[in-house]
Amino acid sequence: MSYAVRAEGLVKRYGDTLALDGVDLAVRPGETVALLGPHGAGKTTVLRVLAGLDLPDAGSAAVCGHDVVREGARVRELVTATGWPWGGGAARVDGVRGDPTWSGPDGEEGVARLLGNSPVLLLDEPDTGLDQRARRTVREVLRRLASEGTAVLFTTQQPGEADGLADRVAVLDGGRVVADGTPEELKRRTGDPSLRVRPSLTGDGAAVDRILTELTGAAPTHDHHTGLLSVPATDPMLLAALVRRLERAGIGTEEVGLRQPDLEDVLAAMTGRPAR
Repeated sequence: MSYAVRAEGLVKRYGDTLALDGVDLAVRPGETVALLGPHGAGKTTVLRVLAGLDLPDAGSAAVCGHDVVREGARVRELVTATGWPWGGGAARVDGVRGDPTWSGPDGEEGVARLLGNSPVLLLDEPDTGLDQRARRTVREVLRRLASEGTAVLFTTQQPGEADGLADRVAVLDGGRVVADGTPEELKRRTGDPSLRVRPSLTGDGAAVDRILTELTGAAPTHDHHTGLLSVPATDPMLLAALVRRLERAGIGTEEVGLRQPDLEDVLAAMTGRPAR
């Protein structure tokens, strides 16, 4: 299989800091991949190495079959990147931030011209600082470019930015890829759906706890800050049963539902950092 981007065992140090600790990554033509992780996970360093701006200390990387170390000049001709202007094919998305003219069809054409027609886009947190209209414009352009065969690799700290745009998500933490898969695959790996209830009255918490335990056979967790109770639940019919039990008990709720895991849960599970 031919890859637009391929990295194997990438290691990069900056002084005493180990920024990359054996990163493996592959992006096919026409695929959009998100590098998702907390600040300091190594996301930007991956892009800088792939763009030929920083040399790896170990491992290998290639863009469209060209080695980033031996053929750095050619790599920079093939890549459009945001954030680090070096001339040639480099681009910056900073110009769209806060500029309402980047919305609508004309804005899409402007962003497309800014990003160019390179076979590989390396975008460092492209949504940061954009208003909602500009964000939609950039996303539409990225989807269109990917459908035409452009490989898109972007970084983000925000799970919501990866969900819905990325075909695949690579979760980075401590300079390593700790999970890689489609958004849905990663969500399924994270855990079961959960029944969630936030009673209107704090005093009803104990009664809700008993009802959830009786329905599921598991003790719910309590978020004492928000008043939310949740318990794993694989049977979707439990939601209707829960609603009936709450009604019979006369318990009002601010929130009740069956929640599927999302990429925030994935990030929390894979990195040990709070999801929200």
